[in-house]
Amino acid sequence: HCLGNFGLDQGDDMDLCYAAADAHNRMMTDFCSVDPRLLPVAYIPLEEFHRTLASAKLAIELGAKALMVPSRCPQNHAPSHIALDPLWAMAEEAGLPVVVHVGGETKLNPVYKKNGLPPVPDFHGGDDNFTSVSYMPIPEAAMQTLATLIFDGVFDRFPNLKWGAIELGASWLPGWMRSLDSAAHAFMRNEERLQNLSAKPSEIVRRQLRVAPYPHEDAGWIIANAGEEVCMFSSDYPHVEGGRNPLKRFDESLKGTSARGVERFYSENFIDLMGAGLSPELRHPAMMPA
Repeated sequence: HCLGNFGLDQGDDMDLCYAAADAHNRMMTDFCSVDPRLLPVAYIPLEEFHRTLASAKLAIELGAKALMVPSRCPQNHAPSHIALDPLWAMAEEAGLPVVVHVGGETKLNPVYKKNGLPPVPDFHGGDDNFTSVSYMPIPEAAMQTLATLIFDGVFDRFPNLKWGAIELGASWLPGWMRSLDSAAHAFMRNEERLQNLSAKPSEIVRRQLRVAPYPHEDAGWIIANAGEEVCMFSSDYPHVEGGRNPLKRFDESLKGTSARGVERFYSENFIDLMGAGLSPELRHPAMMPA
C-alpha cells in the first residue's frame, strides 16, 4: 500500500497525502540505517510543487538513497511540469536516482474481469485477484510518464540524473524505445521540443534509464534489442514474483549475451543507477572512477 501512498495522491487531502509519504520515508530510512547494504527508497508525491520539494528535501536529509515518484500522472499537471525542475535538480545534485515502481501505476479497469466466466485464481494465493489480465497494464503508466519526461526535455535538462523502472518488467522496453524514436521522427517538424533533444530518444534512454526485467522474461532478448546499458538484475526476494531460482532463469536467458553485457546486467548497470546512493565499499572496482 505504501508503494501507491494508500491512494492519497488521487484524493483531496494533501495534508494527509504528504504526511503519509513523510512518515513512510522516516520509517524506511530508520529501518535501513542498520546496514549500508539496505538502500532506503523514499516516496515523493508530485501533486503540489512546494510540498513535493519539502518532502524530497526531508527524505534526502534522512538518508534516502533513491526517490520514488508515482508513474501515474498527477491530478492537475504533467510529471514533466517545469515547476518540478527543482526536484530533479535536488536529486541530481545529491547523486541519487529517481525511480518508478509497481504500485504507483494506473490500475486495471475492473470491468475487464466481468467476462461471464468463473473467477480466475489469484497469482499470489490471496484476495487481490492478480491475474494475467491485470498483469498486462503494469508498465503502461511508466511508459507514458517516462516518454513525457523525455519529450519535454527533463532528461536533457538534468543529464546526470539517472532513472529506474523497478518491478515493472522489461519486455515492453525494446518496442517502447522504437516507438519513442518513431514519434520523435514523425512529430519533429512541428514540435520544437523534439528538435531540441540532445539525441534520439532511444539514445537518451540508454544514457539515463535502467530497467529491471522479471525473472520469467527473456532478458537476453531484451538486452539484444534495447542495448547492454539498460537492463539490470532483480529477484524481488523473498516475494513469489521472483520465482524459486531467478539466477538460473536469468543465466539461461543470457547465454547469447556478451560477457560485458552479462557483467552490466548483474552489477554495473545497478551501480551506475544508484550513484552516490551506494556506499564506496559496495562498488565494483571497475566502477570506482565513475
